Amino acid sequence: MPAVINEFIDTLTPKAKGAIKGTAKLVIKDHGSVVLTEDGAVASDEPADVTLKASEATFRAILDGSQNPIMAVMAGKLKVDGNQMRALKVSEILTS
Repeated sequence: MPAVINEFIDTLTPKAKGAIKGTAKLVIKDHGSVVLTEDGAVASDEPADVTLKASEATFRAILDGSQNPIMAVMAGKLKVDGNQMRALKVSEILTS
């Protein structure tokens, strides 16, 4: 498993644990994907309620607070497939 995926799992597990209903998948271009559940984050390519696709740099910027997730969507840096309300909740978790 790529080191980037392990790093995202370590960062996202405490943020997602108990904070998300259903599932959300982050597809990190050229690295793989991480699925968030109320149990935390795992490396997986399983279908999810909402899928967010972006580059590693975009996800890192969202996580460190230098990129607003909504602005990233509007700029075409972040693609969202699925439940838009769930996507908003996921963006809150990522920026917490």
